[in-house]
Amino acid sequence: MKIPVAKQLPSGAWFCRVRVDGQDISITRDTEKEAIAEAVAVKAGIKEAAKKPKKKTVTKAIDDYIEARRNILSPSTIRGYKTIRDNRFQAMMCKDIHTITPDQWQRAVSAEAKAVKAKTLTNSWRFVSSVIFEETGQRFNIRLPQIIPAERPWLTPEQIPQFVEAIKGDPIEIPALLALSSLRRSELINIRWKDVDLKKGVLKVNGAAVYNEDGKLVRKQETKNKTSRRTVPIIPPLLDVLKAAEQKGEYVVTWHPNAIMCRVNRICKSHSLPEVGLHGLRHSFASLAYHLSIPEKVVMEIGGWADNQTMRKIYTHISQKDVSDHASALTGFFLPKEEAKEAASD
Repeated sequence: MKIPVAKQLPSGAWFCRVRVDGQDISITRDTEKEAIAEAVAVKAGIKEAAKKPKKKTVTKAIDDYIEARRNILSPSTIRGYKTIRDNRFQAMMCKDIHTITPDQWQRAVSAEAKAVKAKTLTNSWRFVSSVIFEETGQRFNIRLPQIIPAERPWLTPEQIPQFVEAIKGDPIEIPALLALSSLRRSELINIRWKDVDLKKGVLKVNGAAVYNEDGKLVRKQETKNKTSRRTVPIIPPLLDVLKAAEQKGEYVVTWHPNAIMCRVNRICKSHSLPEVGLHGLRHSFASLAYHLSIPEKVVMEIGGWADNQTMRKIYTHISQKDVSDHASALTGFFLPKEEAKEAASD
């Protein structure tokens, strides 16, 4: 029997075609060796050729992918996947996922690049490519736009007192101060009054609240990771407002997080401060902790970070004043003593 020849596809997979009982049978596998071995087995009658898959739209494949993982995916993750299904690659969603070529996917990705940010497109394609692989066994080498990291705005240590004063008495004062104390948005909207110990000046983070695929709030007992379950010191301005607050209902924060974010940004804009939103306030906490020289392990414990690399890479910002101070110390080292004293006093 003649050994079949395998050809490599643009996707990187290997393709063989053999003729059995007057019918051409196509075989695609990840490696040349696997493709040839299966082709030989089919030709020799050792193995039956895989039946041609039934037609399935990309939308249906996505739904099946989600349904197979419904019990292990978080509500917010499912909502994110469905948002991709409903908003990205719309020209492809009604097509048979088994017949779409790499070139067609590349054109669809290139078209999306004109409408959304590179990071959004990359995350959307990673999800869709996982669906494609699960349904067809194929992986496509698709070119994606370069992601240019955008630094999230934050408040410097000098700006934080201005912000605290600006939100004083505002309805979002408590959630904003919770975010400034290191809490994620999913954590701060899940804080209950029983988690707040005003006498000891601490609050316990014991879970999170997220919105599911139907837009309903789902409260989870588990946090993002083990370190997220923690005790956080209550900063003085937050302690004052919590003591004065009327405890209505079980939960401290009743506002929708998007509404809080929008109001925070409006207040920041009106006071010529960076529009930091909620997560930018968490960044501001890390920046302040660095400014105050608080040990990394303590910052990680208060902020609920699992590793210091994440905290350093994403959250720690050095204020310009800190840079200036260190630069002055460096230059002052090389100055004559009298000049160094004058520079320090300036």
